[in-house]
Amino acid sequence: MNTEPFALWRAFKFLFIGPLIVALLFVINLMTSPDQWWFQWAALGIGIAWVINFFRVAKAAILVGGLAALIALLKRRS
Repeated sequence: MNTEPFALWRAFKFLFIGPLIVALLFVINLMTSPDQWWFQWAALGIGIAWVINFFRVAKAAILVGGLAALIALLKRRS
């Protein structure tokens, strides 16, 4: 697990920026060399990073949701 304070924020931000980068590369590829699809290799790498960041953010969301449910349960009992 990454101990950097803003690692989760960067992972969350990449979930939105990653597809925009792929779209930009697609447009650049379409304008410069439409007969050769080189952007797919960059999209593959960005896609792998996107999936890893998605699971990192999902794990944090599940943890926060579970803690919120536990706090709500404990408050209801007392």
